[in-house]
Amino acid sequence: MLEDQSCLVSKDRQRESNWVACMNGKEPLVNYQECELVKCKLPNKSDAFNRVEVALSLGNSSASPNEQAGNKCHAGDNFDSSSLIHAIGRDNSIGCLIHCSRSDYGAIASLNRSFRSLIRSGELYKLRRENGVVEHWVYFSCQLVEWEAFDPSRGRWMHLPAMTPDECFVLADKESLAVGTELLVFGKEIFSLVIYRYSLLTNTWSSGMRMNVPRCLFGSASIGEIGILAGGCDSRGNILSSAELYNSESGTWKTLPSMNKPRKMCSGVFMDGKFYVIGGIGGAESKRLTCGEEYDLEKGTWREIPNMSPVQANAARNDMPATSDAPPLVAVVHNELYAADYADMEVRKYDKQNKAWVTIGRLPERAASMYGWGLAFRACGNRLIVIGGPKGGAEYIEVNSWVPSEGPIQWDLLG
Repeated sequence: MLEDQSCLVSKDRQRESNWVACMNGKEPLVNYQECELVKCKLPNKSDAFNRVEVALSLGNSSASPNEQAGNKCHAGDNFDSSSLIHAIGRDNSIGCLIHCSRSDYGAIASLNRSFRSLIRSGELYKLRRENGVVEHWVYFSCQLVEWEAFDPSRGRWMHLPAMTPDECFVLADKESLAVGTELLVFGKEIFSLVIYRYSLLTNTWSSGMRMNVPRCLFGSASIGEIGILAGGCDSRGNILSSAELYNSESGTWKTLPSMNKPRKMCSGVFMDGKFYVIGGIGGAESKRLTCGEEYDLEKGTWREIPNMSPVQANAARNDMPATSDAPPLVAVVHNELYAADYADMEVRKYDKQNKAWVTIGRLPERAASMYGWGLAFRACGNRLIVIGGPKGGAEYIEVNSWVPSEGPIQWDLLG
C-alpha cells in the first residue's frame, strides 16, 4: 500500500450506491501480538529465504499449540532475539526481509519483540527504497469506513481495520492519498476538516493531523515518502491556489508556492520527476479548466500548460453543472500520461510533444460509472488499473489491468 508509489482508490461520494465486495480469499492485515522466543534450528546455510519461510510458518501458527509450546521450551536461554534469524545474524536477516512481501510483515512482527520493533520502526521500508525494492498494491473503499488492500502480483485481498469516524465524516465528501507507509483519508466532521491516518507500521488508524491550510476537493499524488496536495477549497467554500508537501517519514507539512490559478476538483500526478495538477473548476464563475500546471520540485516554480485536461463529456452542455463530472481520470505509467473517458468508454494517451490527447483503445466493458464517479483509473507499477462498478444488478466489482509496454490495449481480469 503505502509505499513505492502505491495506487489508491476511494469511492465515497453520496451519489454512489453501497457496493458489496464479494471477493474470495480475503484476509485481515495481521495484528501484532506477543509471541516471544520462537527459535528455528537450521543447520544448513543453503538458502536464507528458506529460513524466513520457516520463521513465518511459526509466526502464522501453522504448528499446533502443543508444538508451539515445545518450540518455545527448546529455544534455550542463550537465544539472542536481537539477531532476528539467529543462524544468519541481524544484517543478513534484514537483507532477506526487505525482499519479503509487505503482506507478510504482520506475521513477521508477531514472531518476537525484535521483529515487531523492526517492522514498527519503519527501518525496513527505508531500506527497501534505498535498495530499489518496489511493491505495488491497490487500496480502495467500497463501504465508506472499510478499506481493502489488493496485491495484484499475488492476487491477495486484505482487510484494513475499520475506521471509527463520526456520522458527519461518513456522510461528507472525502479524498484519500497513499504516501510512504500511510494512508490518509481527508474529510469533514461537525466543526472542521479532519484527516484520518492509517499506519502500515502499527496497523492502526489515528486522527488529529492538520495541514497548514485545511482543504477538500484538491488534486494530489505521491511518490515514495512524499505527497503533494494542490488547490481544493477551504471550509467556507473558497477555491484555493495554495499547495502543500507532506513528508510521511517526518510527519510534517511544508507550504509550497501557489499555483497560477485557483482550482478545485482537479487531479494530480507525478511524471518525469515533476508534479502536475490537471483540470478542475476555477475562476470567478467556477468554470471547467482545460489547462494543467507543472510544479518543478527543484526550482520551486509552477508553469501553466494549456489543453492538458482530457475532454469531458458534459463540458459543452450548459444544462449540466461543472460539478457533475468527476475530476479527470488520469494515471501515469513509465512517465506516460493516460486518461479514461467514461462517456465514450475510451482510453486516451497524452502526446507531450504536440500537447494533445490521442485515443488508443477501449475501457473494460464493466467499467460502469455515474458521470465518472465510482470508476477508478490508476497506475499500479507498470500497469494501468481500472476498477469498475457493478452492472446489471451484480453485487461485485472487477479489477482489470493492462500493461502498456506489452502492446495494444487488452484488459486482464485481476480479481
